[in-house]
Amino acid sequence: MAPYSTALKREIGLLQATSINMIDMVGIGPFILMPLVIKAVSSNLFLWAWVFGAATALIDGMIWSELGAAYPLAGGSYNFLKEAYGRRGGPLMSFLFVWQTCLLAPLVVASGAIGFSHYFGYLVTLSPIEQKMVSGAVVILVVFLLYRNIKIIGKISVLLGAGVILFIFWIIVSGLLHKQVHYNAFASGDHSLFSFAFAMVIGHASVSTIYSYLGYYNVCHLGGEIKNPGRNIPRSIFISIFGIAILYLFMNVSIVSVIPWQEAMESHFLVSSFMEKLYGTKAAMFATILVLWIAFASLFAVMLGYSRVPYAAAIDGNFFPIFARLHPTKGFPYVSLIFIGSMGFILSIILELKPTVDAILAMRILVQFVAQAVGVILLRKRNGTAKLPFKMWLYPLPVIVSVLIWLFVLFNTGKMALFGLLLAFGGVAVYYVMRIGKQKKIIQIQ
Repeated sequence: MAPYSTALKREIGLLQATSINMIDMVGIGPFILMPLVIKAVSSNLFLWAWVFGAATALIDGMIWSELGAAYPLAGGSYNFLKEAYGRRGGPLMSFLFVWQTCLLAPLVVASGAIGFSHYFGYLVTLSPIEQKMVSGAVVILVVFLLYRNIKIIGKISVLLGAGVILFIFWIIVSGLLHKQVHYNAFASGDHSLFSFAFAMVIGHASVSTIYSYLGYYNVCHLGGEIKNPGRNIPRSIFISIFGIAILYLFMNVSIVSVIPWQEAMESHFLVSSFMEKLYGTKAAMFATILVLWIAFASLFAVMLGYSRVPYAAAIDGNFFPIFARLHPTKGFPYVSLIFIGSMGFILSIILELKPTVDAILAMRILVQFVAQAVGVILLRKRNGTAKLPFKMWLYPLPVIVSVLIWLFVLFNTGKMALFGLLLAFGGVAVYYVMRIGKQKKIIQIQ
């Protein structure tokens, strides 16, 4: 057998990187969560929840762009946190990220697989057990497709991404050409756009919209495999955010221009019902197949990016050494991929969708999004900005706004915010127990 390698190759260009981000962002989420967002706002002003989600992604995207361009290594946030918090805090913060990723990544995979099986119900009526069988089978298929070298993965990503964009474009054009309902996103009715009550409603609904935008940073997890990362990482992030935001906003307007929002918020298969109303049952079934294509594509991108995180920690000596292994011929972190796929398979069988979405956001806000925003300030104070390949615009305003937004969103996850805090505290406890164990071993050796 060939010796194990730990070196990744830079073979992903701007097109592939952007495709990976976009198919991660547009999973099953927007198609299943769209009615839930409308219902949470319960007015024609629901579109502002999607605007808020886009603004959050753009502001946070500046932070990821600066860090990703400066530290283009496998694992993304693992390296950002280690560098930002230095010798004292860096090991703890980077460990906490890996700690949460070991549960977070399988949760994200499970949420996509569960959403896939739910939407599959438009084509074939499934019992609860059959839904779980579909969820598990999807995860297995994704692992099978990812079990190959990164150059082939890049080509598959472009193919999947093209299908995503074409389908959403079809939805938009169809709605605009067959407009049946007048939709106005500015007429407030019983709600005031500038009231505290409306802000809280939008905040609650935005837990779902922000989840639908997540993935614009996937390229950072693949930093060690990106060509010309100082330019391509920021570009891929901003192209992804602007592109998907435009598609989401137009798609929402298009759909409620055919199906009134009062009716849309009660639909379990909104896009399929939209197509059925316009073109009939056969077109609706074809559209459902395309929604499932998108869900599958997103799972593909999610598992690809997260499989690099345990690998990055392992080669840094901060995780189990076996995760540092690359496939002897295909050159990808196969142990990490199999671990995340296996855990995702198990969780997809035992969990439900909506609580999983809230848990995903609550878990990552403090350790990842808020900690990275603060980390940018620490890095700039320590290293300056002269050597940064990309500098965020209007610094430090994006950092301040980002932290405030993420804390606001954390509050709106409700009970799951407590779960996220408990997970972080649990990680701190495990870290120090492991640290004490290592110190005892060193003393015994001496």
